Amino acid sequence: MRQVAVLVSTLLIASLAGCSQKAPSPPPSQTTTLAGSIVVFAAASLKPAFTQLSERFKSDNPGGGVEFEFAGSSELATQLTQGATADVFASADNAQMSTVVKAGLLAGDPTNFAANTLVIVTAPGNPKKIAAFADLTKPGISVVTCQQPVPCGAATQRIEDSTGVHLNPVSEEPSVTDTLDKVITGQVDAGLVYVTDAKNAGNKVTTVNFPEASGAVNVYPIAVLKKAPRPALAQKFVTLVTSDNGQQILAQLGFAKP
Repeated sequence: MRQVAVLVSTLLIASLAGCSQKAPSPPPSQTTTLAGSIVVFAAASLKPAFTQLSERFKSDNPGGGVEFEFAGSSELATQLTQGATADVFASADNAQMSTVVKAGLLAGDPTNFAANTLVIVTAPGNPKKIAAFADLTKPGISVVTCQQPVPCGAATQRIEDSTGVHLNPVSEEPSVTDTLDKVITGQVDAGLVYVTDAKNAGNKVTTVNFPEASGAVNVYPIAVLKKAPRPALAQKFVTLVTSDNGQQILAQLGFAKP
């Protein structure tokens, strides 16, 4: 009887060991395809919105993350055409996206997801009493703009061309955030930035809207890049940006529909 009991115990232990060896492992797609961080090249004006969206992205995709490169869209497009590696490109206008399209760097067609309009920002309280675009040319008023072909600079140029009012900026900056910083730090009297940047600055600036800006609205496209190291995750980020949740966050920060 003792031998039978030992034999039964041995068989039971072997059976349990066999079962533990047959326990299913996680599907490969969950541990490889969707793990790691994607790299997103994005216009500087998208930083507050995309930073918020990245938290939602990481929550929706455990094991996934986002690393951003924020800069002027023209600078990012140049980096990509010169061989920089990224998963997603989000531009502040279609002109810079077209540069990347012509270089054959996209995995598919870009999708327009937002729009933005220029405003004038001044020191709090608007001490120089700037009320119109033409006021930026008055003697004694120092102005800063974005440089060409940065989208905010291109939009400024379109306004100048349509109005016949030509500015003489003391400096032209490589991104809209650099332009805004010149005003916030008191280096200039006024600057031309996006409504979203002015809103994000809060009481650090006073915002002056002007009707001519409606003729130079910038539309923002986004796309997955052809050589994206993590194309599945990249597409998930694009889908989030264009989803109802993504659009809600963009709207809260001042972006308009494309």
